[in-house]
Amino acid sequence: MNISPSDADGDFQALVAARRNFTLRRLHAPGPDAQALARIVEAAAHAPDHGLLRPWRFVLIPQERRADLGEVFAEALAERDPGCGEDALATARDKAQRAPCLLVAVLRDDPAAKAIPVAEKLVSLGCALQNLLLAAGVAGFATGLASGAAMDVPGMRRLLRLAPHERAICFIGLGTAALEKPPRPRPDAADYLSSI
Repeated sequence: MNISPSDADGDFQALVAARRNFTLRRLHAPGPDAQALARIVEAAAHAPDHGLLRPWRFVLIPQERRADLGEVFAEALAERDPGCGEDALATARDKAQRAPCLLVAVLRDDPAAKAIPVAEKLVSLGCALQNLLLAAGVAGFATGLASGAAMDVPGMRRLLRLAPHERAICFIGLGTAALEKPPRPRPDAADYLSSI
């Protein structure tokens, strides 16, 4: 397919401007099926990758494992706040049920790849995430990112089967937005672009 640069630029600008971040509780079914999810995740592989390390990966949390994730959330809360009540623990468990499709972005800081700074690996992960989010938007799905205090607790590491050199960075929810979300104000380029 040949697209003129002006058409491609307009399409890309519209795509980026249309992207919104939704809280995971605002994402409802339907989410992507396995085929759509594969196409969305494939977009991540086009991220810049100094050293060709692929210093990231994604973990799908299928519906049948959401209760396990909920227990990790509850255990993490109980560890942080031993006096929390049953209602707070139930709310923590419920967070695992949000978004019909749930992924975890994982940073891979392989010790054998110390020549590439971790900051560059994080940049690669961020680019992979943005590609994934934009691909989801093209496919008609809304997305949201979430993190929190439970990302690095031992239970989360066990659930995700993380290697010692891996770190869970954030959750990515994919689904259908309950409501349209207006764009938030964006800064003018002059506010964040300077010259030496």
